[in-house]
Amino acid sequence: MHSDVTPDQIMQIGMGYWASKTLLSAVELGVFTQLGNGSKTGPELERDLGLSPRATYDFLDGLVALGLLDRDGVGATSRYRNTPSTALFLDRKSPQYIGGILEMSNARLYRFWADLTSALKTGKPQNEIKHSGKPMFDELYADPARLEGFMDAMTGISLGNFTTFADKFDFSKYKTMVDIGGATGQLSCFVSERHPHMSCRTCDLPAVKPIAERRVEQRGCSARVKVETVDFFKDEFPNADVITMGMILHDWNLAIKKMLIAKAYRALPKGGALVAIENIIDDERRKNVFGLMMSLNMLIEFGEAFDFTGADFTEWCAEAGFSRCEVIPLTGPASAAVAYK
Repeated sequence: MHSDVTPDQIMQIGMGYWASKTLLSAVELGVFTQLGNGSKTGPELERDLGLSPRATYDFLDGLVALGLLDRDGVGATSRYRNTPSTALFLDRKSPQYIGGILEMSNARLYRFWADLTSALKTGKPQNEIKHSGKPMFDELYADPARLEGFMDAMTGISLGNFTTFADKFDFSKYKTMVDIGGATGQLSCFVSERHPHMSCRTCDLPAVKPIAERRVEQRGCSARVKVETVDFFKDEFPNADVITMGMILHDWNLAIKKMLIAKAYRALPKGGALVAIENIIDDERRKNVFGLMMSLNMLIEFGEAFDFTGADFTEWCAEAGFSRCEVIPLTGPASAAVAYK
């Protein structure tokens, strides 16, 4: 009667953590970095990665079956190599490496997601605060090495979105930009490189400043990008024609979201723009799976925090006094929600 209905999708999703953890362990072990632009045999990778002989071929051939490695030949003499995408995005030596977010997922989020059911029932965070009583950001900023790892994770996940925004957004009528919660200064660097007339400032907490200064200097942008400190709970935003916030608003509850939007409004001139780069959920909440899963991740991380739709953003910005809003698609599930004063 239901011969055309199969459980394939259910099983693929239900057991999806098998494939997820295989990839996360491969990133942790440095499989894609070991291969670089070359190839190695199973025994060579077993030695270089410290694998158990029992695990070697199930692991490597599993990565082949998942489309994460290519293989020439069969058996012990076969050679494994990166696919074009893993060579570009998962080799730590690649300038387009995005594995930082996967490293953080493996080290932190994978285990916290085991408590999703508890989060759904309680509305409470399931991360470090559950075990130590200290908020996630307090724990993060107390450890410089861990903070820099987090910055790397955010740099990787934001790379495509920031470059696309810098290319797509019309900066011709603006002269200054302030990036609130700018982390390593990545967005400010991209904008200043593509639009030399723009004067950019990247602003974050004091603990982040030395990291940002080093990264901005490494990119050769020190002359065009200023690194400054701001505590957006205590301080007003610096004045600028464009104020950006990349993956910031979704970290907070509704009251704090509205507070940050109001601060941006006060700091902008007439005609200025507030830009929130996020995994904006489609207004009908049916299509952007990643955005919806990210919002569940915010539940696990912070409890009251959540991702939002373009319609939500427009409503909050209108309440703050902005005249109009638009949503600019970027890469994958991400968009730039823009409010004009």
